[in-house]
Amino acid sequence: MHPIEYECPQTLDDAVALFRRLGDNARALAGGTDLLVQMKTGRRLQGVVIDIKKIPEVNTVQCDPVKGLTLGAAVACYKIYGDDAVRAHYPGLVDAVEIIGGTPIQGRATVGGNLCNAAPSADAIPVLIAYNAVCHIVGPKGVRHVPVEEFCTAPGKNVLAADEILVALHLPPPPPHSGAAYLRFIPRNEMDIAVVGVGASVEVVDGRFHSVRVALASVAPTPVLVTEAGDALEGKPANAESIQVAADLAKAAAKPISDMRGTAEYRSHLCEVLTRRVLQTALNRALGQ
Repeated sequence: MHPIEYECPQTLDDAVALFRRLGDNARALAGGTDLLVQMKTGRRLQGVVIDIKKIPEVNTVQCDPVKGLTLGAAVACYKIYGDDAVRAHYPGLVDAVEIIGGTPIQGRATVGGNLCNAAPSADAIPVLIAYNAVCHIVGPKGVRHVPVEEFCTAPGKNVLAADEILVALHLPPPPPHSGAAYLRFIPRNEMDIAVVGVGASVEVVDGRFHSVRVALASVAPTPVLVTEAGDALEGKPANAESIQVAADLAKAAAKPISDMRGTAEYRSHLCEVLTRRVLQTALNRALGQ
């Protein structure tokens, strides 16, 4: 591992000033479970690591039934699934953060870091998309907001400029009679990279799907929001037959590759199976089952 400089700003303004001065030579450290490994193996050659964990804005967890959930970019996974309000109102997010690595990793790993790493297989991203989450980004030019489905641009790449920081994620309050879930398939029993991951959210009104969002991981260069599935289910009866339609559309939307974890054909099959199961779980939660 090559020599690096380390900075630990205490305020958001100080962090922005550092990134403005250092540009591409700097990289934010939230949990470090991806960044440090990449630097050790030579995948990233950063001259300066900027530890953002001391900044109050990136460490907040505010769950309000009216305003929704504000989740700081450097909040560790264990703090998310350990928050009773988050568990009650955002069970799909809990599904994802509880399976990011093992217990020691969850003490450091962050949802913000998982998103910024922009791996096609990232567990947190599909369910963030399902929850219609928005990124709160700060830089020298001010603040901007980007929907999570538009954040990743390629494997390992995202919309952040060199002088910008992902400060927080905002998830809107779940409407009544709604539910969400995340499920992945991995080769081993635990702590492996997803062959396919699926996140979904549903809202049910008078026994029919009012809104549906389905997102896929590990089947394209970036996580995929399957808009066709949501459009097809709107107004349809909230039952297994409707869910099957969405599952078939998710399979058709996937553009997987073959690699050491599975063939493209197998991944396409898993998209159908997991989408069906995740939508049923989300529906069960929406109905209070």
